[in-house]
Amino acid sequence: MQHLNDITAKEVLPGLFGKFLHGEKSSLAVWEIRKGAVLPLHEHENEQITYILEGELQMTIGENTTVFKAGNVEVIPANIPHSAIALTDCKVIDSWAPVREAYR
Repeated sequence: MQHLNDITAKEVLPGLFGKFLHGEKSSLAVWEIRKGAVLPLHEHENEQITYILEGELQMTIGENTTVFKAGNVEVIPANIPHSAIALTDCKVIDSWAPVREAYR
């Protein structure tokens, strides 16, 4: 068993800090995102589920731009372009299947 506090956060992009767990077939990230941090447009083979714990995160998924707030959840299908900008400091959980190798 692990405790989240024992996992070292990695700064993946400026202002985007993640703690990662990887299973055999999926990955999980707990993010702390600073206000103004930008996740550039990208896509990947993994299906992604995003859950906003705290804050406001503007996300563009495909052609749709939405402001996600605490409690919002979204499934992002594989190979769909998406991006985000933190409108406030945020805490977010992402899961991916299959394993998100880029974050190993």
